[in-house]
Amino acid sequence: MKALVFSRQPAKFAAAMVAGRLRPGGGARVGPLSLRDVDPPALPGPGWVRVRPRLAGICGSDLATIDGTSSRWFEPIVSFPFTPGHEVVGDLDDGTRVAVVPVLSCVTRGFSPACPACAAGRINHCERIAFGDLEPGLQCGFCESTGGGWSTVMVAHESQLVPLPPDLSDEAAVLVEPAACAVHAASRVNNDDIALIGSGTLGLLTIAALRAARPQAVIMATAKYPHQRDLATTLGASAVVAPGELDRTVRARSGTMRLDNGQLGGGIATVVDCVGSASSIAQALRIAAPGGTIHAVGMPGVTTVDLTPLWQREIALQGAYAYERANFDAAVALVAALDLGRLVTGTYPLHGYEQAIAHAAHAGSRGAVKIAFDLRSERERDSI
Repeated sequence: MKALVFSRQPAKFAAAMVAGRLRPGGGARVGPLSLRDVDPPALPGPGWVRVRPRLAGICGSDLATIDGTSSRWFEPIVSFPFTPGHEVVGDLDDGTRVAVVPVLSCVTRGFSPACPACAAGRINHCERIAFGDLEPGLQCGFCESTGGGWSTVMVAHESQLVPLPPDLSDEAAVLVEPAACAVHAASRVNNDDIALIGSGTLGLLTIAALRAARPQAVIMATAKYPHQRDLATTLGASAVVAPGELDRTVRARSGTMRLDNGQLGGGIATVVDCVGSASSIAQALRIAAPGGTIHAVGMPGVTTVDLTPLWQREIALQGAYAYERANFDAAVALVAALDLGRLVTGTYPLHGYEQAIAHAAHAGSRGAVKIAFDLRSERERDSI
C-alpha cells in the first residue's frame, strides 16, 4: 500500500528544522517524511478493523512535526516510523463510512479496567498513552502500530469509529475530528463575554461551536485575512478585527484604562487562544481581566512568555486538548448544520505531499482554510 512515512532520521530532522524556519512547510522537502510502498499495519487484536481513508486533513500538529518545531514533550508518546494523519474519514471493509476518534485510550491499549478518566469518557486524560498492547502514541497518526490517515490503509479499534450519516459529504466528515476539539473547548467556557484569537481552521470551528453552545455570547475574534474575516462573521463572531486591534476592542468594551506598557487595567473574562504562539499567549495575558481565564486551544510550540501577569492578576491558563468521546456526536451535528465542508479548500494526492504541506502551511495567505489528502482515487489503484 501507499503511505507517507515519518522516520527517525536525526540528520534529516535537523535539515527540516532549518528549512521550516526559513519557510513554514519547507521541512517536507528535506526532512524524514517520504512516500513509500509498505505493508499495511497488522490488526493488533480483537475489536480492531481496517479503515481505508477517503480524506485525511493536515493540521497544525502535523506541520509542526514536519518542520521540526514540535515540543520534545511528545518524544516518549510517539513511536517510529509512523504515518501521520489523525483527521480521517474512511471506509470499513463492509462499506460503512466512519470518522475516526484518533486518541489511543485504555480500551485500544487492552487495559481492563480502564483508568478513571477513560472510564468516565475523558479519553483525552488517559494515563496510559505509552503503554499496553500498542507502541507509544498519543493518537493514530503518531503511532507505529496503527498507521495514519496519510495512507490507503490504517487500523482502528471499534471504540474509535463514528458512523456518519449518508448525506454528510466527505469534505464535511474530515472536519469532524477538529470540530470535536472545538466542541470540547467551547464546553469549557462558562460566560458570554469572549475574545478569540485566530481564525484558522480551529479558530473558525471554535467560533461555530461557541455560537452553538452560547447563543447570547459576545464573541470578539481576530482574523488576518479577508476570507477569514468573512467566515468568522458567518460562523457567529459578533465582531472581527485585525490581530493588532483586539486590545483596543477589548478596552472599549470593558471600559478599562491602559497602562504605559500596553497592559489593560481590566480586560475580558474569557480569552480563547486558537494560535498557541508566544505572541498570541502574550496578547491573551494582556487582555484577560484579573481573575479571568485563558483557554489554550491551539497547540502551543516551545515558547518564551512573561508569565508575571498570570501571577499578579490571578489569571487561569487552561489547556483544551482533544475531546471527550461524547463530543463527536455534537461535532457531526455541527459540521452538518453549518455546511462546514466548504472549509476544505484544497485537496492533494499523496504524491503531491510537498505541495500539499506548503499549501497548508500558508493556507491563510493563499485564501484557504483546510487542506487535505484525497485518497479516493489512490485507493482504487492500490492492490491491497
